[in-house]
Amino acid sequence: MSLTSVAQAVYLVAAVLFILSLAGLSRQETARRGNLSGMAGMGLALAATVALALDGSEREVGVTAALIAAVLLVGLTVGTWQARRVEMTQMPELIAILHSFVGLAAVLVGFNSYLTEPADPVHLVEVFLGVLIGAVTFTGSVVAYLKLSARIASAPLMLPRRNTLNLVALVVSAGLGGWFVAAPSIVPLLLMTVVALALGWHLVASIGGGDMPVVVSMLNSYSGWAAAAAGFMLSNDLLIVTGALVGSSGAILSYIMCRAMNRSFVSVILGGFGAEEGTVAAVDRDYGEHREMSAQDVADLLRDAKRVVITPGYGMAVAKAQYPVAELVAKLRARGVEVRFGVHPVAGRLPGHMNVLLAEAKVPYDIVLEMDEINDDFGDTDVVLVIGANDTVNPAALDDPGSPIAGMPVLEVWHAKQVVVFKRSMATGYAGVQNPLFFRDNTAMLFGDAKEQTEKIVHAV
Repeated sequence: MSLTSVAQAVYLVAAVLFILSLAGLSRQETARRGNLSGMAGMGLALAATVALALDGSEREVGVTAALIAAVLLVGLTVGTWQARRVEMTQMPELIAILHSFVGLAAVLVGFNSYLTEPADPVHLVEVFLGVLIGAVTFTGSVVAYLKLSARIASAPLMLPRRNTLNLVALVVSAGLGGWFVAAPSIVPLLLMTVVALALGWHLVASIGGGDMPVVVSMLNSYSGWAAAAAGFMLSNDLLIVTGALVGSSGAILSYIMCRAMNRSFVSVILGGFGAEEGTVAAVDRDYGEHREMSAQDVADLLRDAKRVVITPGYGMAVAKAQYPVAELVAKLRARGVEVRFGVHPVAGRLPGHMNVLLAEAKVPYDIVLEMDEINDDFGDTDVVLVIGANDTVNPAALDDPGSPIAGMPVLEVWHAKQVVVFKRSMATGYAGVQNPLFFRDNTAMLFGDAKEQTEKIVHAV
């Protein structure tokens, strides 16, 4: 059996492992197994690819082996360093920047493939589409990273006739594609690359901060299709399959995210969530006075409660409060209090992000419920602790048709007897929309660092 046949068989096994990885990641209980399956599949894929690359003359093998070793060493070093230093709260921006690498790789593979392969029409189309998708993914992901990491403002860039500009860019790209296929030349490919880079930058820069979770999943899909296009250019079946898996799963995730935020995919692309004319939505309404509580007051409430629900948000992740929260849950359950978590699909800016943080703190899986599972139970709840959440518990989404987040499904915590909101200040959430919940009669604010305040409550309980 030839080395190529063996490599193809290994690719098939790796593809099956990637599918099993996605299946495992769909549930908390099997997520670890899913990760291990994905790692095993990638290891096999790398081994087979390296073996194929080293199948040649001794001189070629020596040079190729040195290049591969250098690349692997750099990748392992940077990957290990990043994995050790990046906080869980930085995962969204890390994912965004990793997507940019996939896009850039597709662009470089496309140019290399055009310069080294025969220029038949089918191959030229593969090259053109691969570079187009890769360039859009690259700059779009860079902008998403800059927004998520607060290196640039999260407010959308509102250029005049911005949607027309995007449409013109697509039409120009299509025209350059016709030129490229009819009269192969590096010139239309370079021109299209410049247009696609500008399109990717403008596309994401025009999207508001509140929609960034959808943007990350959208770019995930783009990176998958870019990888699939690179697979076609390289005649690599595994890369095609893997890219298709990533592209389709990213598209499905984008749909789920849009549904969770009551947004259409087109509306995300065309406008910023919670923004008006390039600025974050203004707070121009008098909601009244808010009421404050101390950690001791909250501990007294919890001691008398029978049913407690905790709704965590991105603020909990930033404060790293999941550990004292888990300790508080254990103490309350030991006293016979029923404690559950209500998690919004976009809590933590990525779906599943909050679940990972809670699992990391050893919170039992069976008490972590999704929004649809917990919403009907708030009316029978004594105390709700809103820890670092804002937009996902905003009643304006249901009560105010004029609100920028009108129609967005939220955790209806205000139906509980008492709500305690953990926040550093009265500032608006990531979507830039004020929350009337903070001013309701059954709501009290607990200001300060969520971790420190929770630790005080644990001690008082």
